[in-house]
Amino acid sequence: MAEPEITDNTALHRFELEQDGVTAFVLYTKSQNSLRLVHTEVPDALRGKGVGSKLVAGVLRLAKQNKLTVVPSCPFVAEYLSRHHEYLPIVEPEFRRRILSSE
Repeated sequence: MAEPEITDNTALHRFELEQDGVTAFVLYTKSQNSLRLVHTEVPDALRGKGVGSKLVAGVLRLAKQNKLTVVPSCPFVAEYLSRHHEYLPIVEPEFRRRILSSE
C-alpha cells in the first residue's frame, strides 16, 4: 500500500492529508532547523479511520528526511510519539525526555 501523500501548505503553515474529499492537517511553525507541531485537526468525517496517525507519521517522515528537529507542542503528536519510539531521535531532547518520562 502506498504511503499517503502529505502536502505542505506553506501559505497556511500546515501539512495536509486529503481523504474522501476532506482535509486533515497539522499546523506548524518552522525555523531553519526545527519544526514545531502545534495542532492536529481531523474533521469528524475522517475520525476513527487512522487518518490522524497517518498524517502525523507522514509529517515525522518528512521532518526526518529534511533533517529537522521536531518539537511536539500538539498533544496528539506527543501521544503518537509515545507509541512510536522510532521517531524519538528527531524529537528535541527536552521533549523526548518528557515523552519517555510520561510512560
